[in-house]
Amino acid sequence: MARHGRKYIEARKQIDRDHLYDPMEAFKLLKSVSYANFDETVEVHVRTGLDPRQADQQIRDVVGLPNGLGKQVVVVVFAQGEGADAARAAGADYVVDSDEMIQKIQNGWTEFDVAIATPDMMGTVGRLGRVLGPRGLMPNPKAGTVVPADNIANAIEEAKAGRVEFRLDKTANIHVPIGKISFTEEALHENLAAFMRAVRQARPAGASGNFIRRVTVSSSMGPGIKVDPNASSLTL
Repeated sequence: MARHGRKYIEARKQIDRDHLYDPMEAFKLLKSVSYANFDETVEVHVRTGLDPRQADQQIRDVVGLPNGLGKQVVVVVFAQGEGADAARAAGADYVVDSDEMIQKIQNGWTEFDVAIATPDMMGTVGRLGRVLGPRGLMPNPKAGTVVPADNIANAIEEAKAGRVEFRLDKTANIHVPIGKISFTEEALHENLAAFMRAVRQARPAGASGNFIRRVTVSSSMGPGIKVDPNASSLTL
């Protein structure tokens, strides 16, 4: 069992672990118990009733958060020729169009948040799956990160504005960042509501019974706070 420090334990004492908080109430409490000396990331964790072993119970989608993530999103683009030029012009942080950059990633470099690729580069990207896959950085058409050269600028803009990819993990949970502790309660609430709507819309065909079983919000260093998944603002 993980050991927690005194500040974490004191913060946890202020949270009723059996209570389902209204979202605004949860974020107000989350901000009040935050004790870190940096601007923590606020995360949401969704426990589903899905079976990750079943092909018809998978979730992988994206959502644009109305208030962004409060961080600089580092974007790498796999493209050549005109696509590479378009990526640089659109503000890509790194463009992978050389053997040197490919080798750098193959050696384990992943100092970026989003990877975008043109279809003609997917053969190259596929060879980097061992590095990109486990980190959730593999470009994917469904996630809007495999795009033609003439749509690269739009994909980069969306990524930097706070578009988040979410997917079901092996334990039937979904985890995503939704902002920073410095955000207002209203901004965090709006981001959470947008994310929850996207999760409900992504409900897979094989889902049955209680689809969303538990929703918890937390900061990077703090304890979790259970949010009522049936709150009206999260189900509209």
